Amino acid sequence: MTEAAARPVARALDDAPPPPQTFAPERQGAINWDSLPRRIVTIYTPLICFVIVLLFPFYWMTITALKPNHELYNFRDHNPFWVTSPTLENINRLLFQTDYPTWLMTTMTVAVVATFISVFASVLAAYAIQRLRFKGSQWVGLSIYLAYLVPPSILFIPLATMVFQLGLFDSPMALILTYPTFLIPFCTWLLIGYFKSIPYELEECALIDGASRLQILWKITLPLAVPGLISAGIFAFTLSWNEFIYALAFIQSAENKTVPVAVLTQLVEGDVYHWGSLMAGALLGSIPVAIFYSFFVEYYVSSLTGAVKE
Repeated sequence: MTEAAARPVARALDDAPPPPQTFAPERQGAINWDSLPRRIVTIYTPLICFVIVLLFPFYWMTITALKPNHELYNFRDHNPFWVTSPTLENINRLLFQTDYPTWLMTTMTVAVVATFISVFASVLAAYAIQRLRFKGSQWVGLSIYLAYLVPPSILFIPLATMVFQLGLFDSPMALILTYPTFLIPFCTWLLIGYFKSIPYELEECALIDGASRLQILWKITLPLAVPGLISAGIFAFTLSWNEFIYALAFIQSAENKTVPVAVLTQLVEGDVYHWGSLMAGALLGSIPVAIFYSFFVEYYVSSLTGAVKE
């Protein structure tokens, strides 16, 4: 066939309607994975399991704190997962018959001051390591992070010697000065990763305009690093609030103890565990941390993203 004769045939084939699409018949009883069953399997079921696992400890603390003793120790006649006759006796005993308000205030003071000291020192260390670009800065950053990996059970022995020599034993100042030893390394590593996400060209422009390093840190870097600062503050505050080993070793008097140590040591008399008051103390002690997280959770997630993406 010549080329002139083939052209009408090709044009006719191009203008012809496409053949009808044929679909294989769906199997009877097959599940459409874009429908509700798929969402139940992939979204709702894992979410429900996660919420149950996450919230069950708080639920158990709440019902235990509200149970009277005859319900707390009698599982035959009372459901262990429910409260039949709730009472505030355990909470009343915790707040008015112990030094729990003092313990809570001491814990708050220690956590806030230690967090401020740790974040302040971490900002200076992270900025110097990441922005000043001196020789060996990467090894210094790695060594700071490795210092965080040292177990506190090894560090508290030499720290206890220093606390005794400085005359700080059995005072909140002993905890304020020892907590930064494990808070600063991790906060520094976290801020180093976040400072990497800030363009260095902004600081170069400020240097050309005559700004000093402190002015650049205060007016340019820190405003852009607010999510990282909040993340480091949340981490330091939470770890200071829940710390147990140093608070147990350095504090002896009942009025100076923090909540994690005082609840365990003061509400256990020999082999008698006051479970209602114990759970009430644990529940009330976790509320400040939960409130703190709820206000800054978005900044916390964004800062972690900026810290690890490099």
